[in-house]
Amino acid sequence: MAVDETTGLVDSRLRAAVIRGLAYLISIVALAWALDIFQVLAIDLFPAQIVIAVLGLAIALAFIHLPAIRHAKKSRTRWFDWVAAGAGIVTSGWMAVRYPLLVELTVEAPAEAVLTGVVQMTLLLEALRRATGLALPIIVIAFITYAAAGHLVPGPFAAQQTSWQVLAGFLAFDANALPGGPLLIVCNIVISFLLFGNLLRVTGGADFFANFAQALMGRFRGGPAKVAVAGSALFGSISGSAVANVVATGVVTIPMIRKSGYPAERAAAIEAVASTGGQLLPPVMGAAAFLMADFLQVSYAEVVLAALIPGVLYYVSLFIQVDLLAGRDGHAGLKASEAGRLRDISGGWFFLLPFVALVVALFGFDFYPQKAAILASLVLVISAWIFSYKGVRPGIAQVLEAVRMTGMVIIDLVLICAGAGIVIGVLANSGLGFTFTNSLFLLGSGSPLLVLVLAAAVCIVLGMGLPTLGVYVLLATLVAPGLVEIGISPIAAHLFVMYYGMMSMITPPVAVAAFTAAGIAGSEPMRTAMQSVRIGWLAYVIPFVFVFSPGITMNGSAALIAQSVTMLVAGIFLVSVAMTGYLRRRLGQGGRAIAFLSGFALCVPAELYGQATFVVAAAAILGAAFVGFEVARFRPVGMR
Repeated sequence: MAVDETTGLVDSRLRAAVIRGLAYLISIVALAWALDIFQVLAIDLFPAQIVIAVLGLAIALAFIHLPAIRHAKKSRTRWFDWVAAGAGIVTSGWMAVRYPLLVELTVEAPAEAVLTGVVQMTLLLEALRRATGLALPIIVIAFITYAAAGHLVPGPFAAQQTSWQVLAGFLAFDANALPGGPLLIVCNIVISFLLFGNLLRVTGGADFFANFAQALMGRFRGGPAKVAVAGSALFGSISGSAVANVVATGVVTIPMIRKSGYPAERAAAIEAVASTGGQLLPPVMGAAAFLMADFLQVSYAEVVLAALIPGVLYYVSLFIQVDLLAGRDGHAGLKASEAGRLRDISGGWFFLLPFVALVVALFGFDFYPQKAAILASLVLVISAWIFSYKGVRPGIAQVLEAVRMTGMVIIDLVLICAGAGIVIGVLANSGLGFTFTNSLFLLGSGSPLLVLVLAAAVCIVLGMGLPTLGVYVLLATLVAPGLVEIGISPIAAHLFVMYYGMMSMITPPVAVAAFTAAGIAGSEPMRTAMQSVRIGWLAYVIPFVFVFSPGITMNGSAALIAQSVTMLVAGIFLVSVAMTGYLRRRLGQGGRAIAFLSGFALCVPAELYGQATFVVAAAAILGAAFVGFEVARFRPVGMR
């Protein structure tokens, strides 16, 4: 017995040491690339060599860290997992070393390229299954199958015939496939921002912003729900997964929201909608912002600016509804002692400095995103060491812990992007993307509005159960080109598919984020999902708005942008009043109808009214008169 316990202890320590070492290696290799250290050392490498090496480390770490069966104990690694991990490192290492030669021979399909490619992709699919579940690996396998046998498909969806040997070499080595854009972005840019986010945690910055939100909003009606929204927005933008955001913040926020009087379904729905919105909010957008810039061949700053107003308005809508629901149902805020005081956390002011450095570097000096993020990380560590927050002064140990955490967090993203690279490779090799675009256009009969409605439905269906990056890459390659084809601006088209793809997180029947939140709250999953759709209504509307109203994506004059935003904010407020049935008092059906009609008319882009611009003026007058009447006639007790 003692021998077994000793063996188990040694195995546990070895496993922990290997996991820690692999996490460090992933971060160090990727960050060295982001900092151009290989160039400085005169080590001439193809970018694909670096990402293939990082992928091998990520595959190994997935096999050692993640059990083969979900929910099984993670404290033990089976012998076959060690073998698979070793095979992942050896195969990817060999591919990285031999890449300059093998990439030139993919058309000839040498046995070496075929064998290593097949082994690596097989290991990748299993690692991906362990990390994300079955949905994404099944999609990747379906695309590979189509590439290999698509020539047998009758009609317009027939693919060109390719031997499986050539296909294996192409998918594993070509820059348009596995080691291509998505994996390059994650291993270079995304990891730099993840490091910044983890440094915020170890230096106390994450606690500061959470405490700041609580002190600022906690005492007002619906305060706990508003704090949850703010916290989910902050964490969600850098988490890379709506579900991960729900799990990370929901375990704290959902009980807090329920404690203030919200029913379980509504508490879970608020958290699900807030967490999903984090994937749509700049600057990181769950890492999709960087991929979007790469797809569109524009600067990262352009993507951030275009996505900023829609992302902020998403949360404005959520805050308004939370506030109105709290007023309607009498949900009080936190006690002053629970909310805290701003003066008690004012010592964390210096956490704003790295964000200032990030913005100035990106927009003032046109830094590459990865360089700007690393500069912000440096400013954060130095300022936290000089000033400290609540006695936390980061040293080497804290910085190394942030590096380790980054290596652990990025595993899923590396595996997802490798799988997405295979999908992109199949689309490039088979011509499926072009065929899908034409089919979408034909089904929509050339009508932009009908094409958009069809595209929205396709995005929600294809996005079900997939993580953020997987959703975006799939839709950006399949659906977005069809929208561009009918005259929609590329950036609006990509934001459109991103929004509707993410809405699959809260849309039944596979509302993964809503179901996860329901599990934490102990609520009925489908009712929670329906509440989420109701609360997150704006996300289903705003993609149509920014397609037809360029001002919402900051495309146009300052006057146009201001007009578009003002109309939309007024419309959001009025529709939210109609949805909640409350404004100073509970509204009857007539009041709700007036609020909805005037609000909806203001949400519709002015560009669609053509000559009938009087509709906007009439809606604005009706809405203003309605709100003015309600405010003047029904004042809260104590104000009369």
